[in-house]
Amino acid sequence: MKHERCRMLMGEDFEKLQNAKILLLGVGGVGSFCLDCLFRSGVENITIVDYDTFDVTNQNRQIGSEAIGVVKVERLAELYPAITPIEAKIDAEWIESFDFSPYTLVLDAIDDIRAKIALAHKVWPKLISATGGARKIDPTKIEIASIWKTHGDPFARKIRYELKKSGFEGDFLALFSAEEPKCTTKGSFVGVTGAFGLAMCSAAVQKILES
Repeated sequence: MKHERCRMLMGEDFEKLQNAKILLLGVGGVGSFCLDCLFRSGVENITIVDYDTFDVTNQNRQIGSEAIGVVKVERLAELYPAITPIEAKIDAEWIESFDFSPYTLVLDAIDDIRAKIALAHKVWPKLISATGGARKIDPTKIEIASIWKTHGDPFARKIRYELKKSGFEGDFLALFSAEEPKCTTKGSFVGVTGAFGLAMCSAAVQKILES
């Protein structure tokens, strides 16, 4: 039976996963692994949003990236045929105009801080957000906590600063790593970026099952 072992683990609560509607923003190094995890865990209604195309530099960390030059959401819709792809640039303007109300959870795997802040203001009760997974090599350093309790991560610190500056008074779960960066450039390792995506999926699944 499809998803039989997930059903063994989750019991009757497994139906909550099948009924959930997930919006995943960004399907790069973090988001593509989160998508794979959600899909294999029994979430049947997943919408993904991204505007980028695959580049050769993506091949060290992104699912589907062998399809150089292809729009990411189009390629992933081929690999995961039940999902709904939206090709769009996720910026503050898009966030302002998009209808988030149908979704159970909104998963933020984007890099743009301005967009992250706009997203927090609009959907924070249903938001789970990832900070930076680049320049790190140890997945065991990944933590999940309130955005206000993140620590040791410069990207998370910047997000907290901008949230305070904008008058944000809500709260949401954030994934972060306090590991010291191993380089000063955009170096990345799928063992960490992929683990961020899997951890985001786990946080989403647990939140759905607890609802």
